[in-house]
Amino acid sequence: MWNRSVCISCKYKHTAMKQRILLFATLIIASCSSSPKGSNDLASAATTRQIIVMHPTVNNLKTFLFLTKSGIFPLPKDYRVVGVYHAGEIYNYNKSEAFIQDRGLTNVSLQKVNKKISPDSLYAKNSCSEIFAKLFNESQGVIFFGGPDIPPATYGDSTNLLTVVTDPERHYMELSFMFHLLGRSQNKTFKPLMDSKPDFRVLGICLGMQTMNVATGGTLYQDIPTEIYEKRSAEQVLAMDANLQHRNYNTNFANDTALIWGSFHQIAAVTGTKMERLTTSVEVKPFVLSSHHQCIKKLGENLVVTAWSMDGKVVEAVEHVRFPNVVGLQFHPEPTILYERNSKITIESSKPGEHSFVEMFPSEKGVTFHKAFWEMMGEMYK
Repeated sequence: MWNRSVCISCKYKHTAMKQRILLFATLIIASCSSSPKGSNDLASAATTRQIIVMHPTVNNLKTFLFLTKSGIFPLPKDYRVVGVYHAGEIYNYNKSEAFIQDRGLTNVSLQKVNKKISPDSLYAKNSCSEIFAKLFNESQGVIFFGGPDIPPATYGDSTNLLTVVTDPERHYMELSFMFHLLGRSQNKTFKPLMDSKPDFRVLGICLGMQTMNVATGGTLYQDIPTEIYEKRSAEQVLAMDANLQHRNYNTNFANDTALIWGSFHQIAAVTGTKMERLTTSVEVKPFVLSSHHQCIKKLGENLVVTAWSMDGKVVEAVEHVRFPNVVGLQFHPEPTILYERNSKITIESSKPGEHSFVEMFPSEKGVTFHKAFWEMMGEMYK
C-alpha cells in the first residue's frame, strides 16, 4: 500500500542529500581553482616563511630553483618564493607565469607592482611604501639579481656616453625598495624598515650590489676601462692582465652565442669579514665570474668593503655595519655553469671550450668558495 508520508520523507531526504552532494562538489571545484598558478595574493603565505626574488624572469627562477633543489643553496623547504616585479619593466612576465604553471610550482608566485614611482621620490615615502612594508613584514629575506645600467641621475650624475639605460622602471622600484629597507644619509628622518627586523636577509648580486650602494647614498664609476684604467678599446682591455678584466670583451667582436658572457678573475677578501671566512685564509684568492663595466665609486652609508679586485681598484663585495645579513657581491655566484662539470666554457671564438669551471678552478681556486658562500646564505635563513 502506498504510504504518502513515507514518500514525502524520502523526498526530503533525497533533496537534502542532493544539496549535500552539490555543496561537496562546489568545495572540490573551489579547491581545484585555487591551485597555485602564480597567484598575486601574498596573504596565502601567512603560515609559512617567504623569500622575495626581485626581477623573477624565467632564467632567474630556473637559477634559483637549481641552487635550492641541488642543495647548493640549502634553503629550508618550508620557504615560499615570491617573485616581485614592476608593471613597467621591459620583460614579459607572462613567460614566468607560464613557467610556474607548467612546472606545477606550488611554492612560487608572482607579485606585480603597478604603482608609479617618480624618480624624485625614490628615497622617501612614496606610492609604493605600503607595498614595500607589506613585502618586508611577510618575508624573511630578498635577493636582488643582476641587470643593466642604473640611470645616473639616481645618484646625482650625468649620463656617460657608455652608459645604456634600458629598464628605468625596474631600477626605480628596486632602488626605492632597497632604500626603504636600509635607509640613507640623505634622508635622516626616514626610519628604515630593517630597524624593526635587523636580521632580515638582503643579497645583492652585480646590479643588486650597485643598487644597494646607490640606494644608501653611494655613486658609481660608469665605465671601468675608461675611468679606472684609461683604456679606450676592447683590444686594449683584452691585452691587460686577466685579473683586471671584469667582463668578456671578446663578445665585442662577434655575435657568438657560444662565448661566455663574463670573465674569470681572482678577488682578495678583507681580513675579518664574511668573505674571508669563506676561505681557509686571507692568502687564498678565489676565482669568480664577473660581467659588468660599472662599479662602486663612493661607498654608500653603513656599507664596508669585504673584497677587492686584485689591484685594489674595484670593489668586489660589501657588508652592512648595522644589519648583519646584508651582503653585496659584484661578481656572480649563481650561474649553473659554476657547478656543472659538463658545462665546457668558451672564452674566445677561436678556442672552443674544453674545460668547465669545476675543472679550471677546483677546490679553493673557486668551487669550494662559491659553495661556502651559498652554505653561509643557507645558515642565515634557518
